[in-house]
Amino acid sequence: MGNVDLHVHTTASDGAFSPLEVTSEAVAKGLEAIAITDHDTTAGIDAALRAARGTALEVIPGIELSAEQGSEEIHVLGYYLAYDDEVLNEKLLELRQARRRRARKMVELLAGLGMFLDWERVVEIAGDSSAFGRPHIAYALRERGYVTSFNEAFNRYIGRQGPAHVARYKLTPEEAIEMIVAADGLPALAHPWGQERFLPELVEVGLVGLEAYYPSYTIEQREFLAQLAREYDLIPTGGSDFHGHGGSMDGFLGRVSVPMESFQRLSALATKPTGSTGP
Repeated sequence: MGNVDLHVHTTASDGAFSPLEVTSEAVAKGLEAIAITDHDTTAGIDAALRAARGTALEVIPGIELSAEQGSEEIHVLGYYLAYDDEVLNEKLLELRQARRRRARKMVELLAGLGMFLDWERVVEIAGDSSAFGRPHIAYALRERGYVTSFNEAFNRYIGRQGPAHVARYKLTPEEAIEMIVAADGLPALAHPWGQERFLPELVEVGLVGLEAYYPSYTIEQREFLAQLAREYDLIPTGGSDFHGHGGSMDGFLGRVSVPMESFQRLSALATKPTGSTGP
C-alpha cells in the first residue's frame, strides 16, 4: 500500500466513482496525495479539490491523453496542469467531440452486423463522461444480450481488429506532451512497458516522468523501468490506474507503492519558477 496514487480516474471520464467519492476514500485511507488523471478532460478536478479542502490530502490536477505512434497506442499523463487554460480546454473539447463521432459510427457499423443499439441509450450510459466511446458501447452490447462480457465485445466486434472498429482521432505522443507542457504541466509516459524505444524522442520534446510503478508490473519490471528513468533523468512515477469498475474501492485506490521521493520531485519541479529545468 502506498501513500500517493498518481493515476486515478473518476466519473468525469470512465471511472465508476465521482471525484468526491474518490477523494473521500483517499482521505479515509490516509493517502498524502492523489492525481486526478481523467481521459481528455479536467472536469473532475474542481470537485476533487473542493472535497480535499481542510484535509491532509493533496489533489494534483492532472490528465491522461491517448495518442498513437504508427499502429501503437501510447498514453501520456500530465501532472500539475493549469487545468483552466483556455487553449488546453479548446483542444480537449475537440478530442471529446471526435470520441463522440467515432462512437456513433461504431453503433452504425454494429447495426449493419445485426446488432441494433439505441444511440440515446449509449449516450445515457456514458453520462457526462469525456471518455465517450467503446466501453459504453460494450456495456450496451452486453445489456442487449449481444455479448456476455466486455472482453467479448472488444475481441469480437469493437477492438482494433473487429468489424465495427473505427479508427480514432490521432494525437501523436509529441503533440500530447506539447499540450501538457503548454499548460504548465509535467508529462509522464503511462504504463510504458514495451514502449521504451520511444523515450529518446519523447524526452526531447519535454517528457518528465516514466510510470514505473504500475499494478500489473512485476517487481523486475518496476526495477527495470525505475533504472531506465534514472538513465534518462526522468522521475519514476506510478499509481493504481484506478477506475473502480468492480463496484468497490476496497484494496484498489493507492494499491501501488510509489516512492515518496517521486511525488516530492514532481511537486518541487512544479513549483519552480518559470524557466527552471530538471527535477
